[in-house]
Amino acid sequence: MNWFTRVRNSIGWLPKRSTEKDLWIKCPSCQEMLFAKEYEENLSVCPRCDHHGRIGADERLSLILDEGFEMLDQPEVEEDPLKFKDTKKYTDRLKQARAKNPHADAFSVGSGTINGHDAVVGVQDFGFMGGSMGMAVGTAFCAGAQRAIARKCAYIVCTAAGGARMQEGILSLMQMPKATVMTRRLKEAGLPYIVVLTDPTTGGVTASYAMLGDVHIAEPGCLIGFAGQRVIQDTIREKLPDGFQRAEYLHKHGMVDMVVHRKDLKGQLSTLLEYLQPAKAA
Repeated sequence: MNWFTRVRNSIGWLPKRSTEKDLWIKCPSCQEMLFAKEYEENLSVCPRCDHHGRIGADERLSLILDEGFEMLDQPEVEEDPLKFKDTKKYTDRLKQARAKNPHADAFSVGSGTINGHDAVVGVQDFGFMGGSMGMAVGTAFCAGAQRAIARKCAYIVCTAAGGARMQEGILSLMQMPKATVMTRRLKEAGLPYIVVLTDPTTGGVTASYAMLGDVHIAEPGCLIGFAGQRVIQDTIREKLPDGFQRAEYLHKHGMVDMVVHRKDLKGQLSTLLEYLQPAKAA
């Protein structure tokens, strides 16, 4: 500390310079410093490099659904059925996640319209324990599908997860067939099931309802896969191509139907519903 700083700090009446905590944000892709307000107004997409940042469930639902949509209650499930504990109790991890999140778990469902077309939208929030799939997520997914069947409308799911929730063991893996059954019921009812893949969608979620849609849309640059890239590379002992498991690579190889910018997502979903939504009786 130099003499000037010491003198300045000793003057009690000198006002301290303050800056808003979240005035700036660094883009994780191009590393540019951005005004947080500009970033948020651009739907959490970097205006420099077009990197799509992760957004929460409420932001996603407001982006897709028209105003006045209804939020479905989070279904009640048994918490900590295995009395799991690692470095922390599972119950403590849930409390910590809920303190930072407006919802009780990682999957939230809204029921409303998209440009006037009836739809039920389920959103997985990576901000809640990495969007991990446990009993609460599986039950909420099924509740959303049931609401779509009752309303006779499309079910749209936005996925974002690191996989199954390890603290629930085999009970988390049981959500895969449970969710798969519900996608089958939607098909039997003749209702569209559309999946919007966001960053990241991996593990057991990819192995179940994330890849069972009638149409698969991906946000630009998002990570989509089952096993991690290093695991695959070490298994096959070959170098993987550039962009492997990214949205554009999967689109090129037929695993994703389209890659859609976040600002165009609502319009694209509305167009799809015009084609896929069953016509209502007059």
